[in-house]
Amino acid sequence: MSVVIIGGGQAGLQVADTLRTEGYEGKIHVIAEESGLPYQRPPLSKDYLAPGKEPAPLPLRGASFFEDKSVTLHEGVQALAIDLAERKVKLTEGSLDYDHLVFATGARNRMLNCPGASLSGIHGLKTLTDAEALHRELPTARNVVIIGAGFIGLEFAAAALAHGCKVTVLEFAPRPMGRALTPVMGEWFAAAHRSQGVYLRLGEGIDRFEPGTDGCVGAAVSTTGASYPADLVLVGIGVQPNDTLASDAGLETSNGIVVDETLRTADPAVLAIGDCASFPSAHAQVRLRLESVQNATDQARHAARTILGAVHPYTELPWFWSTQGPYRLQIAGLARPDDDMLVVGDQAAAKFSVLCFRDGVLTAVESVNVTADHMAARKLLVAGAGITRAQAETEGFTLKAAASTPLVPVVA
Repeated sequence: MSVVIIGGGQAGLQVADTLRTEGYEGKIHVIAEESGLPYQRPPLSKDYLAPGKEPAPLPLRGASFFEDKSVTLHEGVQALAIDLAERKVKLTEGSLDYDHLVFATGARNRMLNCPGASLSGIHGLKTLTDAEALHRELPTARNVVIIGAGFIGLEFAAAALAHGCKVTVLEFAPRPMGRALTPVMGEWFAAAHRSQGVYLRLGEGIDRFEPGTDGCVGAAVSTTGASYPADLVLVGIGVQPNDTLASDAGLETSNGIVVDETLRTADPAVLAIGDCASFPSAHAQVRLRLESVQNATDQARHAARTILGAVHPYTELPWFWSTQGPYRLQIAGLARPDDDMLVVGDQAAAKFSVLCFRDGVLTAVESVNVTADHMAARKLLVAGAGITRAQAETEGFTLKAAASTPLVPVVA
């Protein structure tokens, strides 16, 4: 028996770990394109770029893990093709047979194709190599332009400010983090980043880049025709799932590798998890693809148990976080722009939460600098406590207090 895992990130390593922890005795192979020990990616846009920090990778597992758990790590190796009929993975170095195959291939940065996009000084941020390049250039940069006001863009904006740079963010959408946040929270973050000194331009995309006298990037020209000085540019316009290998093998893909509620593809021997997987969400009631460490690790555990014979659907609560300068954003559940929203706490002090209600029941909570609210929200939502807006508006109500009482799931 053997399991082949394509992808050496958070999801892939967690599959291997859970398989061993829960008794799998067959061979486990992890295919990792990057050389070296697989590392944590969230710190790349946060801690590693802070002044005085060094972008030294934090391993997902120590070197001893692979020997102790009898997991074979193929580092610096790429999977080239899958033969579903023969259950074989062709690699840049030989091939591997499998009884179960797990796609944990993650996602890649979307690329700009505007004029000047290939100029030196324009970067993405996905790998340790990207973080190292930005770390080298930030201390001498004066004018930083960021394309895209998503999590990565705004985390990097905070880091660039800390280095003393003038920071301009161009975002074509009407508010930052528009795909992830409610309008209330998005508008608050727009004002908050501006108060920190970020020149945030909403409804304004990138038209082209122009070189400076040294031939590197010198200016970013927006869709309005405005020109912004730039000696360092970060492009953070989202990602695309790495699903081509699966598609070429004949598996269905649609904004990710299509899986069922157990995370299996149409081929029951093949699963997909994490950023590359399109799955039916029990919380959103639609098919979606989530980009988060929580989803990657929870789906990895679930996939391992599916391989071991479990047949339960994946139903874990989605949650997310982002640290942007002094602001710690935490999200529990999946909000929608049309949810009924209630703000609790002190927005002026940057310590508050947005409670989202759908059909009268709490369905998601966004929190800034109130970890107690976030942890309580996760507990309440997992328990299906059915908190209503009327309850939340009761004098003295807090999420923490509600989560501390005996929780009884509400049956519809």
